[in-house]
Amino acid sequence: MLPEDCLSEILSLTSPEDAFRSSLVSTSFRSATESDLVWERFLPSDYREIISRLINPLKFSSKKELFLSLCCPVLIDAGTKSFKLEKSSGKKSYILSASELSITWGSDPIRWGWISSTASSRFSKVAVLRTTEWLEIRGKIRMRMLTPNTTYEAYLIMKISNWAYGLDSRPLEMSIEVRGQVFSRKAFLQKHDGMEKEEIEGDWGVLRGREDGWMEIRLGGFFNGEDDEEATMSLREVKGCQLKGGLVIEGIEVRPKQLGLANFVS
Repeated sequence: MLPEDCLSEILSLTSPEDAFRSSLVSTSFRSATESDLVWERFLPSDYREIISRLINPLKFSSKKELFLSLCCPVLIDAGTKSFKLEKSSGKKSYILSASELSITWGSDPIRWGWISSTASSRFSKVAVLRTTEWLEIRGKIRMRMLTPNTTYEAYLIMKISNWAYGLDSRPLEMSIEVRGQVFSRKAFLQKHDGMEKEEIEGDWGVLRGREDGWMEIRLGGFFNGEDDEEATMSLREVKGCQLKGGLVIEGIEVRPKQLGLANFVS
């Protein structure tokens, strides 16, 4: 059997998922996977800067404890963003709160309301669309904040109130702009009886439920290389003149694209 420090060095070149699985092999592997050397490699290179931005400081006695703590969402930047690590890979994801987004007419109390969030939201306030004929929501993120050489997807996190109206009159345009290229698609947030079959089943956005009780719709995806570009994500409907209301916006999540990784144990 190799010395424990050699095992730790080898494990640090794999992934968190491999390390968790290796800990089940033998007591020697289990001991090797507890090494700070392993988990220092799995943490993002800027983890010290990230934890300095936490609202509530974390308590940890090892780098593995820190890694596992960051696998649960934590609030940073005065509560305007949520951060977490993907447990299987250590890749970073963020949620930009509604207050971090650019919402056209967002400061007009006739069109938008900012209310203290319910227990289901991770942020202190959410944005409620009261009425508007011009719906435009944009979010931006510097790609250096994300994990390099990773494909990311962006999702608008929302709810639709039971009094919502006008959301099925025209399709909404969703887009992502990266490096001067714009990728767009369309979606209806509510279905109506007159919709064509291809509008429902074709290349249109789909509103889905989340485990946290909110809904999400995919705005698009992009590959994050190693440059410091900016990704702009948006949802808009500005071509019609129909009034619409009843959207509740929590934020935009930017997370690694899921590739069907198997479940694993810690």
